[in-house]
Amino acid sequence: MKNQLYQSSLFRLHLIVFLWGFTAILGKLIHAEAMALVFYRMLFAAIFLFIYIRIIKKRSIHVSRKIFFQLIGIGGLMAFHWLCFFYSIKVSNVSIALSCLALSTLFASILEPIIFKRKIDLTEVIIGVIIVICISVIFQAELHYKIGIIAGILCAFFGTLFSVLNGKMFGKTRSGNIIFYEIFGGWFLISLVFLATGSIFSFNEISYRDLALLTILASLFTAFPMFESVNLMKYISPFTLILTVNLEPVYGIIFAYFIFGESEHMSPIFYIASLIMILAIIANGIIKAKKKKLEITV
Repeated sequence: MKNQLYQSSLFRLHLIVFLWGFTAILGKLIHAEAMALVFYRMLFAAIFLFIYIRIIKKRSIHVSRKIFFQLIGIGGLMAFHWLCFFYSIKVSNVSIALSCLALSTLFASILEPIIFKRKIDLTEVIIGVIIVICISVIFQAELHYKIGIIAGILCAFFGTLFSVLNGKMFGKTRSGNIIFYEIFGGWFLISLVFLATGSIFSFNEISYRDLALLTILASLFTAFPMFESVNLMKYISPFTLILTVNLEPVYGIIFAYFIFGESEHMSPIFYIASLIMILAIIANGIIKAKKKKLEITV
């Protein structure tokens, strides 16, 4: 019975990673610019989450004022992470945007010790440096995509900062409340930015086709995977979760290669560097798992 439950959880986990990997594909299929895309994605996702939590599950979304403002701020980081991600796709392609996400390992090796007040892990830094070298190689080989690479690097930074700060919030209120207020907060903050710049007034130009794709993106590829990933933590170890999530760029790059054809065909150097980065991230996960076993044994 336990084995069946584990196998089922593992299948659900890979389904989530598959959905996350396909997010980049939808980002390219949607014709709207990155700002409008993120605006509607977060708005629709917040609405879906509210309906699920309050109407279907009939749970309270009340949180303290302190936690509310913390979640709103962290949600802003999520919004800018997505803005940079989709902008990178728009000005370059899916493969570039996804490969840059590997830099999250380096950023995490620096930000996590600072925020959680622990010692810097030398292994993480070394692996991070390897990834930086690979990104530098890609930058030189794909120089015509330099704006996309820069946006991808910023995406990795904001995404890592969001993840690390988000880790400090779990346990302070229900997971559903955390996800809801972060997405709502991200939408609210970028709405203020867009209102101040006047960008928001151009969002009514979005097509019905894009609105349909955005609805799918916000529900099936955003709200559902976030809830499901939290539920899976009951059955799957953090190591398995992290290791499997690292397959997201792999899925995305493969899908993009076959779906979009020529625009996603990169130089051999790109694929070699990307493979080295993915292997480095997997090696980091294995090393961490072994260290934890040793600590438990001792």
